[in-house]
Amino acid sequence: MFQPETYQIALLFMIASMLCWGSWANTMKLCPGYRFQLFYWDYVLGLVAGALLWGFTLGSIGNLGRPFLSDILHADSSQIFFALVGGVIFNVANLLLVAAIEIAGLAVAFPVGIGLALIVGAVSNYVLSPNGNPLLLFGGIALVLVAVVFDAIAYRLRETEKRSLTTRGVVICVAAGLLMGSFYPFVSKAMSGDVAPGPYAVALFFVIGVALCALPFNYLLMRKSLDGSPRIAMSEYWQARGAWHVWGVIGGIIWCTGAVLNFVASRAHIVGPAVSYSIGQGATMISAAWGVFIWREFADAPRQSKRFLVWMFIFFLCGLSAIALAPIVGK
Repeated sequence: MFQPETYQIALLFMIASMLCWGSWANTMKLCPGYRFQLFYWDYVLGLVAGALLWGFTLGSIGNLGRPFLSDILHADSSQIFFALVGGVIFNVANLLLVAAIEIAGLAVAFPVGIGLALIVGAVSNYVLSPNGNPLLLFGGIALVLVAVVFDAIAYRLRETEKRSLTTRGVVICVAAGLLMGSFYPFVSKAMSGDVAPGPYAVALFFVIGVALCALPFNYLLMRKSLDGSPRIAMSEYWQARGAWHVWGVIGGIIWCTGAVLNFVASRAHIVGPAVSYSIGQGATMISAAWGVFIWREFADAPRQSKRFLVWMFIFFLCGLSAIALAPIVGK
């Protein structure tokens, strides 16, 4: 399997991961009127397709480790279990985060959900594998969190409709953030050890966990949505436009590509999971950039909102630069 042997290549993998994680949601915008629960079935198919695609390509070349299929066959049941659990946790977190955005809005869901996820994920991963300069790593994380707050304020100032902040909305935001920050240590654990499966095999087990969890959990959300929306019949999925199904699958492939590259980079000795996960979470900046420059979401926003966006990008870039330098600057 292919594994980066220099920090420069690992960094490119992490940046590409951030771009993928921050860009996949654009495929949802190309399906107006397609409920997220229905989109999610195609998205899960794309996750599985992406894991197989990279497993049979990058996962089957190179001189390091075992090839993809051999890796799958040699995987220990405990490591498969950890990868599956990571997928289950991610799936629940992802669906809860979308529900939180619907209920509380981006201005609450992002600083609470993504902020908590970044803290929990970075700290837990660093405890399991303490790679990198802690001052630069956690200082960079602090700067990214400030950027997330600025992003949320910009969205709040842009909103013309004020949302009522309910206890249910806050609870869902907190739950989504805690779970989103908890899935990566299980993935890291699945790849730990001298005979552990590589990141390509683990990515496949991970998306199988997502799919197994999505079957009951997403179907439950179709019947009883957390934001109070009307229930959705499965017949609506089969009646949807063909292009919407294609975009859903592409969205899943894009997210899975980011996950595979992130998992691969985390295995590089000098990087570690804390740095890889933290840079990947810079996806918030990428999604904001899509919204600002491509979808023109802030074209009619007040000047004060745009000013916060400028500061958001500045703090994000400074924070990500500090995190990127953490593995190569002496402790």
